[in-house]
Amino acid sequence: MIIDSKEILNKSYNFRRIISLVPSLTELLSDLGVDEKVTGITKFCVHPKKWFEGKTRVGGTKNVNIKIIRSLNPDLIIANKEENSKKQIEELSEDYNIVLTDIYNLHDAILSILHIGKLTGRDELSKKMVAQIKTKFDSLNLFLQNKTKVKAAYLIWQNPYMAAGGDTYISDMMQYCGLQNIFSDIKRYPEITLDDIKKSECEVLLLSSEPYPFKEKHVEKIKKLLPGVKIILADGEMFSWYGSRLLKAANYFKSLHQNLFIKNNN
Repeated sequence: MIIDSKEILNKSYNFRRIISLVPSLTELLSDLGVDEKVTGITKFCVHPKKWFEGKTRVGGTKNVNIKIIRSLNPDLIIANKEENSKKQIEELSEDYNIVLTDIYNLHDAILSILHIGKLTGRDELSKKMVAQIKTKFDSLNLFLQNKTKVKAAYLIWQNPYMAAGGDTYISDMMQYCGLQNIFSDIKRYPEITLDDIKKSECEVLLLSSEPYPFKEKHVEKIKKLLPGVKIILADGEMFSWYGSRLLKAANYFKSLHQNLFIKNNN
């Protein structure tokens, strides 16, 4: 059964065997202190390291091992509409409770923290976490106030190059760095070319550390083709991991913006 998200905050729950199919929400579960309740995670749930090394892995986010999940007999599975397979989630929902998150922006991420806090018996702790996140992002918004946004693109893949479109969580996070996504009028993760970036008068190009692990060698290669564009290696977890990672994200975005601002005036 897919749990109705509209009802979560108004009910009480006592789930004891939880499987997380979402890396960033696995990290959230750890920070909420529910170690004994989480029985399974994916091979991409690398945080915390202790869980990655010690808990049962149920496959990848796009291709979970249904047999292993059934052996763990969960009473709750945490999934995400974008990260997990629709077909597999539908199959699992016939036998297990599933909370299916659907996150496009900061508001959605904050609500998911409250939902998971409620589902895991960490209601008060999740509220405190959300209050801290809001305070940090309110401070960031004040810092960015009256600052002109910089035209930017965010690449998640190469061969072909793929960028974050305007309806993605990444695009929402870009604005908190004072960046204007040049591909905001395109949905999801479109294939683009470096020529598209050049024609858009892009000022900053962010190369993500995930899912494709861009390195300094890629910066040097692209810099030769886009000499007028500032190219930066970006921490992909800060831009695409929701959950408790948001406690660190605001300071990272402020630092990134300050770095751009200084260099843009040199």
